[in-house]
Amino acid sequence: MSDPQGAPLGRVRNIGIIAHIDAGKTTTSERILYYSGKEHRMGEVHDGTAVMDFMQDEQERGITISSAVTTFSWLDCRINLIDTPGHVDFTAEVERSLRILDGAVCVFCGVAGVQAQSEKVWRQADRYQAPRIAFINKLDRAGADAEHVVNEIRSRLGANPLLLQLPVGREDGFSGVIDLIGRQYITFDGAQGETVTSHTIPDGLTGDVEVLAQDIMEKAADASDELTGIFLEKGALTPDEIRAGLRLLCLSRRVVPVLCGSSLRNKGVQPLLDAVVHYLPNPRDIPPVLGRSPGSAKADIECRPQRKDKAVALVFKITDDAHGPLAFVRVYSGEISEGMRLIVAATSRKERVARLWRIHANHREPLKSAVPGDIVGISGLKFAVTGDSLCDEARLVELEPPRFPATVVSMAMEPKANDDRDKLMDVISRLEREDPTFAHKIDPETGQLVLSGMGELHLEVLTARITRDYHIPVNTGAPRVAYREGAIREAVGTGAFEQTVAGKQNYAEVSLTVSPNPDELAAKCEIALPEGLHPRDILEALAANLRDGFASGPLGGYPVIHTLARVVQLKSREGELTELAAAAAAEAALRQAMREGDAILYEPVMSLEVGVPEEFIGAVIHDLNGRRAMISEVGQTGTFRSVKARVALAEMFGYASAVRGLSGGRAEYSLEPCAYAAVPKNRIRDILGYDPRG
Repeated sequence: MSDPQGAPLGRVRNIGIIAHIDAGKTTTSERILYYSGKEHRMGEVHDGTAVMDFMQDEQERGITISSAVTTFSWLDCRINLIDTPGHVDFTAEVERSLRILDGAVCVFCGVAGVQAQSEKVWRQADRYQAPRIAFINKLDRAGADAEHVVNEIRSRLGANPLLLQLPVGREDGFSGVIDLIGRQYITFDGAQGETVTSHTIPDGLTGDVEVLAQDIMEKAADASDELTGIFLEKGALTPDEIRAGLRLLCLSRRVVPVLCGSSLRNKGVQPLLDAVVHYLPNPRDIPPVLGRSPGSAKADIECRPQRKDKAVALVFKITDDAHGPLAFVRVYSGEISEGMRLIVAATSRKERVARLWRIHANHREPLKSAVPGDIVGISGLKFAVTGDSLCDEARLVELEPPRFPATVVSMAMEPKANDDRDKLMDVISRLEREDPTFAHKIDPETGQLVLSGMGELHLEVLTARITRDYHIPVNTGAPRVAYREGAIREAVGTGAFEQTVAGKQNYAEVSLTVSPNPDELAAKCEIALPEGLHPRDILEALAANLRDGFASGPLGGYPVIHTLARVVQLKSREGELTELAAAAAAEAALRQAMREGDAILYEPVMSLEVGVPEEFIGAVIHDLNGRRAMISEVGQTGTFRSVKARVALAEMFGYASAVRGLSGGRAEYSLEPCAYAAVPKNRIRDILGYDPRG
């Protein structure tokens, strides 16, 4: 089936597939590509042939690591699809994808139901107000129960699921679904489920079908006054009218349409694609995205999906492969064409669009132009990074960038050959441009290179890329926790700077207070000085140096959190107040105040969920108790027992191997950063190598 280039906006869908790891996202994506005609061969995750998992690490590990983009056609619509990772270490891929998508398909395992990462990605979609449909997968598995999953979507996610299909048969006997709108039994025949066949409803199910179908019709009738009128007049709605009502309910997020199937067994995917077209939004269905003028705090500029407007696009991802750097962008307004010059709104840097591409996994197809609603690749950009807005010079607009979590794990790295040091730093800079949750720093005391990321697997994959893709042999240290520091009581600090530089006397004295700020994770600074008393550039330099000072606390040089610094006094002498003096004095005042404020260490705390067969539950709980875990719930999920807990990240290194050993390889778990907590006093000396209390 061909890709309708330049499809009208009403026939465009920008969607993502989101889920907990192993729920079947990529398997579902592979079926979508096959049934839509985009691929002529069905790829499989388990044998490393999945088109959307094209990285070597993805094929070897059988998991999605990087979000993959593709475009295909279904029911005369152009669908831009992003297959996202389910592992929490790669949650940034979900975040940046949802930021630019209009809707999502959330895949749930028919056995495990709503899992920890299901909740995480659902909340991410909530933040971007993305309409969703749900797909209950793996209904051929032992213990699968669609009704149970629907109830969990309602209770755990706070959503309003509406089941549009009934599965026929259980576990190995799962044979197809009953379409409750069309009131017909659908099977998926042929060697690969490519033939969709309609049948009459099996005996014994007609009564249940009638009740459920009537409920769906009544809900659809309530979607608009027009449909209510038709329903009251005729006593029924046609299938098309029902779908129109459900579309309104889905777009307003009052209802989540739910479909059923087994992607691995090639059942249920084609109706899921129909539902994407019927219920998820086109770019005109969502409100115009709002941007702001550079330097302004108010987002009041509407970017409408109109080709005649000035170009506005958001860079949501950067990759660097054999073809060179590639920026993935969503076009919100105007038209972008090959050779066009654009401006990076935040920095006013000029960029040139060397080439435009339609992306299909790791393949590129050349384009001449991109219009509103398009998700495309641009090569040739030198300065733009993830989150940057690209604009026409005549209309500078900054769009809201994706928001990414702070790193929680660090690891030391050095090249095996000193001659590779510069090459390694260049590669790390390229990887940082690709991945906003990857960072590095040089330890000021040891000169050691320290990499930071979202988890052990994240750093492991990045190390593999450095050694395999860029051919730099490295030595690495054991992963370690990325601690934080913060003040626990109010304290005052004063700092002064007096020095002659290039024949000019520089002098300033700054007093400030630090206090705990538990409601804000990031450290903040306020200038509490009379307005107009000091030049603005002086105060900006002072504030900038304070923000830089938060990067390294007094205990172990860890970043500062949960702390508010307020500048209460700035003194100088006539003609001697300079940016240099004010900034240096503020930095000294902050160091003193943090020491006086009894700075403490914070450690990342993770939300943990473990699924384990009944016979291993005791061993798993005993092990968690030894890891300082606070267990909040032990429940039942399908045939597994589930354990929910909060646990310090420091206790979870090597847990993957440990829980496999405790459960005969049958347990599964997920970790998600949820908070920072004070490190117990008896552990601080071991972490810092000294006792800060003397």
